[in-house]
Amino acid sequence: MKNLSLGRYIPNDTFIHRLDPRTKILAMIFLLVIVFMEIGFLGYFILGIFLLILLKVTKVSFRTLFRLIKNMWFMFLFLFIINILSFQRGNVLLDLEFFKIYDSGIYQTLYIIIRLVIMITITTILTTSTKPLDMTYGLEYLMTPLKIIKFPTHEIAMIISIALRFIPTLLDETERIMKAQASRGSILSEGKLKDKIPAIISLIIPLFFSAFKRSDELADAMEARGYDPSAKRTRYRVLKFTSSDWLSLSLIVVITAGFVYLSFNKEMIESLLGIDLWR
Repeated sequence: MKNLSLGRYIPNDTFIHRLDPRTKILAMIFLLVIVFMEIGFLGYFILGIFLLILLKVTKVSFRTLFRLIKNMWFMFLFLFIINILSFQRGNVLLDLEFFKIYDSGIYQTLYIIIRLVIMITITTILTTSTKPLDMTYGLEYLMTPLKIIKFPTHEIAMIISIALRFIPTLLDETERIMKAQASRGSILSEGKLKDKIPAIISLIIPLFFSAFKRSDELADAMEARGYDPSAKRTRYRVLKFTSSDWLSLSLIVVITAGFVYLSFNKEMIESLLGIDLWR
């Protein structure tokens, strides 16, 4: 688990690392909006290629991303079962005596899995290239207009930043607990499902206790340093957009506009290419 990068900053000197955190957060929002558009498999393929290029620029290995996705196999299997049971329309792919599998259930499962994989990739690119403190600053700056209605922008930004920072901490703690259990003969990866349930429970309970303990220690440390969420703050580093930031944001806006056009002109694109790109 120590090789997993979700929520873990990886120091590098890349173009994406040097971008303003606000640029990266806004880009992530735009890309997540694209994910939930009806752009079909063609759109997801194009978006996937673009994200793989960003991943390469960020110098995050594809193997690391694969490990993150591989750990979600149980969720993918669950989605597959739910969808083939729920969607009973379209063409029959497999006709059993007691049950039929339709193509609509397969397509719906693929859509959801592709969206999840893309969201994981987007989040990985953001968290590996942005320091937690910079993430806090960026979120707080972007939420500045909400201060007019007395919205606690700094507190919300700090909560999000701490939550992201806790992901790798909890992963490390999970690995430590699993190693301790393995030394006592309880190996989670072996045995049948009914044998794994007690092992999973014995993993979750100490993990919760550890999370509460670390949260309490963090609160004590912040209080000991005189942290006041309502106090007015100055910044050692003032965020400023550069030409690279404006260029990157312009590119993301153009890409988003292209996907909006794609989602609203599905029939025209299909008729030009002569194939159904949404199936």
